[in-house]
Amino acid sequence: MNKITILDSTLRDGSQGEGISYSVQDKINIVKALDELGVTYIEAGNPGSNPKDMEFFVEAKKLTLSHSKIVAFGSTRRKGIKCAEDANLQSLLSADTEVVCIFGKSWDFQATEILHATLEENLEMIRDTVSFLVANKKEVIFDAEHFFTGYTENADYAMKALEAAVEGGAKTLCLCETKGGMMPMQCYEITKKVVEKFGKVASVGIHTHNDSGCAVANSLLAVEAGASHVQGVLLGFGERTGNANLSTIIADLQLKMNCDCIPSGNVQNLTPICKRVAEITNIALEAGMPYVGASAFAHKAGMHIDAVIKNPFAYEHVTPESVGNERVFLMSEVAGKSMIVEKVQKFDKTLTKSSPIVAEIVKRVKELEHEGYQFEGADASFEILVRKAIGKYQPFFNLHYYKTSGEFPRFADDQSAFAQFKIDVDGKVVVTAGDGDGPVNALDVAMRNALEQFYPTVSQIHLTDYKVRVLDGKSATASRVRVLIESSDGDEHWATMGVSSDVIEASYLALVDSFEYKLIKDLEKKLGVRR
Repeated sequence: MNKITILDSTLRDGSQGEGISYSVQDKINIVKALDELGVTYIEAGNPGSNPKDMEFFVEAKKLTLSHSKIVAFGSTRRKGIKCAEDANLQSLLSADTEVVCIFGKSWDFQATEILHATLEENLEMIRDTVSFLVANKKEVIFDAEHFFTGYTENADYAMKALEAAVEGGAKTLCLCETKGGMMPMQCYEITKKVVEKFGKVASVGIHTHNDSGCAVANSLLAVEAGASHVQGVLLGFGERTGNANLSTIIADLQLKMNCDCIPSGNVQNLTPICKRVAEITNIALEAGMPYVGASAFAHKAGMHIDAVIKNPFAYEHVTPESVGNERVFLMSEVAGKSMIVEKVQKFDKTLTKSSPIVAEIVKRVKELEHEGYQFEGADASFEILVRKAIGKYQPFFNLHYYKTSGEFPRFADDQSAFAQFKIDVDGKVVVTAGDGDGPVNALDVAMRNALEQFYPTVSQIHLTDYKVRVLDGKSATASRVRVLIESSDGDEHWATMGVSSDVIEASYLALVDSFEYKLIKDLEKKLGVRR
């Protein structure tokens, strides 16, 4: 089994992505998550670039890590400056990390046109910087910036840049595909030549960007060519189109390519750790992301679902459990009876494909999807539909009416609408009102004011997302709309849906399902019902 070291650059290269900004505590939390995953190196930032990164390195000294080494990142010394006088290098030393990553120019164009240095001066900057850091007892990773472009333009000089780093004492030579435009076979061939020349004196690494959509492929082919060090960002984000996605690379290396890159049992933590990092970063984990996305093991077509229920190997290349994910069967008009049976057996294990009620549910689902419902995104609404069909549903209230009205200009900054809500619960009638930022918000407030009188746990429900989709643009403002509401009580998350030509009614239907789903769960928990 080949040993591959992983360097995660979420906190350095990843933080250069649009809209991403980490606090010091965010960075500490991500370090803990990456250490739990078991990556070899965590590139945590440039201590000489800003006070926040320097503060992080001060705090990071207090951490006790089980698997990972924190890496400080910086550039070679400036032209005409001695290493001991270079402020950036002094910052790297003050970060007090065992490992440092230094980037230097390996493309002759960059050396002469960007640094305005002679080609020999640039080589001296690389050699001197690495040697200075090694003399200060640092393990040095040399990032050869623009290496692949530089190699195609002037292979001899690109190799000399690596040679200068080796002469300085670099332990790892990382080939950076900085512009992200190389094709996989180019990366393979060039990496292979570097491994042939330097593989016996240093580890060869790969660092790719995704501008041509090949970052993962380029990284994997570099490993095939002999690279034993891979850099990237756990979830692939970063400047422009992003970096190599390490969540995919780690799973591919570990599960498909007989490589050892994190502790063997830790790959099962991949999905939950990716979710944690996405949450800290304040981004949505892309549903279609391989291995760790919510849709990675989601099945919708009826034939596929039927086959997977019989044997998951029919349509899954690995088990979802192997990467800490889970299998999802999406409810839709094409899902078929196997899907329905899998869902309804949670409530009644005696039901089979031939049960008449299953056929009725399939028919009802198709009718509703024709109207605009899409249950694959609203499992809670689908569960309520099934409960109603099999007789395991009892409404928690009876609606008399609701009314909403808006006012413009606004009567307050966050209040522009009123709602009135009248219900009865077991014969007791209540009328409540609410105001809010728009009629849906006002209706939500009025409903809560009423329901909390009977069901206090409604106060635990928080709406985490609200989406409206126009289903028929041809009808203009009379178009039917689909409202999807995502809710949470702090422990569980669920999604509900409503469809109508009236956006308020569609919202009301989704809200009712959301409240009732929570109340059903509370009731079953109280009764000790297990599912």
